Amino acid sequence: MNRHTFLEGSRECPSIGLWLGLANPYTAELCATIGFDWVLIDSEHAPNTLQTVVSQLQAIAATPATPVVRPPTSQPEAIKRYLDIGAHTLLLPMVDGPEQATAAVAATRYPPEGTRGVGSALARASGWGQDTEYLSTANNRTFVIAQIESPQAVASIDDIAAVDGIDAIFIGLSDLAATMGHLGEPTHVDVLAAFRYVAQRAHRAGKPVGTLAGSEQLAEVARVAGCQFIAVGTDVGLLARGGAQLLSTHRRTNRPVQPAAY
Repeated sequence: MNRHTFLEGSRECPSIGLWLGLANPYTAELCATIGFDWVLIDSEHAPNTLQTVVSQLQAIAATPATPVVRPPTSQPEAIKRYLDIGAHTLLLPMVDGPEQATAAVAATRYPPEGTRGVGSALARASGWGQDTEYLSTANNRTFVIAQIESPQAVASIDDIAAVDGIDAIFIGLSDLAATMGHLGEPTHVDVLAAFRYVAQRAHRAGKPVGTLAGSEQLAEVARVAGCQFIAVGTDVGLLARGGAQLLSTHRRTNRPVQPAAY
């Protein structure tokens, strides 16, 4: 799969991704070689820095998986730094309205289309200046995904999806549940109704829709709603669940045999 075609997954066959929260290039490379279409490096909730993100981008570059980066905020000063280190696809958190979406897109574009500062000679993204066409092509190489996580964003979905430069919509179910008053209940009926509404409106605007599904139930909900790209787990979850399962198996296996009662 080419670097950005993961956004073109179909409703019948969505592209499948994995969330990376361990902030480590070795585990990032391992996960990216498994066969996932895309992997997301999370700088909002994982203990990542610019240095750990760039090391993971370097590790993932040799794999077929498309790297996506979620900056800690959608502020321009954060966006430009992640672009400069070579992140081409950004998942921008907490986009609540069209004004914020417009400002975020502008931060990803060089003038005159946007407000991105020009520092490409120092940037990994341009091969430290070796890519002589970088400045003229960078605007078209950048993909922006707006994350919908609040009732305000749900109410504004038509206007957010209509912003030129918003390439896809991502629905953050955990935060959406929390901001709707249902903390820890992403399967609450009202939350799922909002999820389906956002997906429907985004599709009507011609924008791909994705989400992070924390369970098989949510993954099926996402598929039925027509999500074209779905993260189906996290590296943290794989390690925690795999470790717990392994321990449980051997705890049972290694229990001392009780002598038979006569």
